[in-house]
Amino acid sequence: MCGILAAHGLEKPASDRAHFIALSKRLRHRGPDWSGCYVGQQSVLVHERLAIVGVESGAQPLVSEDGKVILAVNGEIYNHIALRESVGPDVKFKTHSDCEVIIPLYRKHDTDLCNMLDGMFSFVLLDESVSPPRIIAARDPIGITTLYQGWSSKRPGATFFASELKSLVDDCDKIVSFPPGHFYDSKTDSTTRYFKPSWWNGDLDGPEATIPSNPADLKLIRETLEAAVRKRLMSEVPYGVLLSGGLDSSLIASIAARETEKVAQAQIEARKKRAQEFRSGPASPNPNSGLVDEEATLASWPQLHSFSIGLENSPDLLAARKAAAFLGTVHHEYVFTVQEGLDALPEVIYHLETYDVTTVRASTPMYLLSRKIKAMGVKMVLSGEGSDEILGVGYLYFHAAPDARSFHQECVKRVKNLHTADCLRANKSTMAWGLEARVPFLDKSFLEVAMNVDPKEKEFSKGSAQEFDEDGCPRMEKYILRKAFDCSPDGKPYLPRSILWRQKEQFSDGVGYSWIDGMKQHAEDTVSDEAFAKAAEQWPEDTPQTKEAYLIREIFDGHFPTKAAADTAVRWIPRGDWGCAADPSGRSVSIHNAAYDGEADE
Repeated sequence: MCGILAAHGLEKPASDRAHFIALSKRLRHRGPDWSGCYVGQQSVLVHERLAIVGVESGAQPLVSEDGKVILAVNGEIYNHIALRESVGPDVKFKTHSDCEVIIPLYRKHDTDLCNMLDGMFSFVLLDESVSPPRIIAARDPIGITTLYQGWSSKRPGATFFASELKSLVDDCDKIVSFPPGHFYDSKTDSTTRYFKPSWWNGDLDGPEATIPSNPADLKLIRETLEAAVRKRLMSEVPYGVLLSGGLDSSLIASIAARETEKVAQAQIEARKKRAQEFRSGPASPNPNSGLVDEEATLASWPQLHSFSIGLENSPDLLAARKAAAFLGTVHHEYVFTVQEGLDALPEVIYHLETYDVTTVRASTPMYLLSRKIKAMGVKMVLSGEGSDEILGVGYLYFHAAPDARSFHQECVKRVKNLHTADCLRANKSTMAWGLEARVPFLDKSFLEVAMNVDPKEKEFSKGSAQEFDEDGCPRMEKYILRKAFDCSPDGKPYLPRSILWRQKEQFSDGVGYSWIDGMKQHAEDTVSDEAFAKAAEQWPEDTPQTKEAYLIREIFDGHFPTKAAADTAVRWIPRGDWGCAADPSGRSVSIHNAAYDGEADE
């Protein structure tokens, strides 16, 4: 991923070049490898590059052969090779970048190109061949990448886009988080949703709601997730997996380890084949020679590295060790202290650009870990975000859903809002250090399968009375995912049972319960009773309800003091109408303690 900044509808863009380059420097942590700038008739596009694919030739902004279409992209397009083939042999590509294919797709399909992309992306495309020049901006279906849009009363008619809020706050007095699955078109000055999956209306009331009734196809769930991991191994640089020892990250690591092993075996056969071809004479040229896919990646980086973080002897560290030993990864473990986390809070909030308590809690250890990973020379990691929302039970409060319909409605709502919380955390915590996080659970094909499962099959045992299936497996949260991988088609288990059937931890809990307790105590020591009593006077809208929330909001305002900035933040609060505690920590849910009371070591 990278950082992009664009402004369109400017009167004198050439005179603004230095100004926008300076604003784009605030994004350089996202793209430390190179910078580029294009000035058009009414526009300026600036790009900060993190080189993952097409390292030697993919500098941006990308410019078409005739110089009329200019493109700045933050993201990865996993199906770029197939898309290159689809545009026909007459199209000449200038780079090996996975993103360049967007230009001929635009010329052939206009804005319909958005639905053709399989990946995570935010892009701004400028067409200078029309009058007035046209700009199109788009964001991936779920919002894995970040994108903001802004307007300035001092520059009426101008529109601004940036990967992060910090590049827009000085110029814009109105800013919105650009909606995922949408594109903006300056020709109509409108924003349109292009992502319309079959499950999208599942959170609605009334006859228009789509509540699925499909039985869980465990084989399809398993194979679709395996394919999602495989395609995300496309890279020209060292990569790894974030491993908390929980179900989601451990499954991703297991699949990645299996793919690595498969390719190692395939390489032996490939060498034999190349030797035979060499003896038979020169082969015909391959038009896709030099392009990077997942197989080429695994051949270049055959060792899978895993990374975990936690307080000393935290649940995540202990479980990650067990998973890594089973999978045979090269494992790296980092221990942090509560004080180190507290010291990093101002930086974390600056990069997150939100004051949501849950996001800040979980992002701090991820931010610290990302720095360690980048220091090792790794530039891309796989991560397990999205499973909690897709399966509807990762957040333990789902056990309180009154019925299956309500369960599914909340599930869809959480997936739609991932860009305000978990996706934001995964993107900004890692990109603060120029580390790219890829999330297989948010693959479009996997979403289509998992979101269309009958919610009755996603529900799990309520209270302390555990239920078991015919194989003796507990019907706990994420049962269908666990069951899908509780098999060994090749005779080798995906995970040890103690990991596969481990109780869910919120990430901020799993790194060590003392982390959240330490944050709360720090807030108690820092925020006076007098100041907290006046919270509503200082913030009449979205008033902090705890001293911890007060402290986080105060730090946020120190970085971003404008109302335009505060309006982009979204706080997540558990379902009070389901009888859930206001504290978002998983420990506040009674089922968590009930499950651990009866858990035995394996």
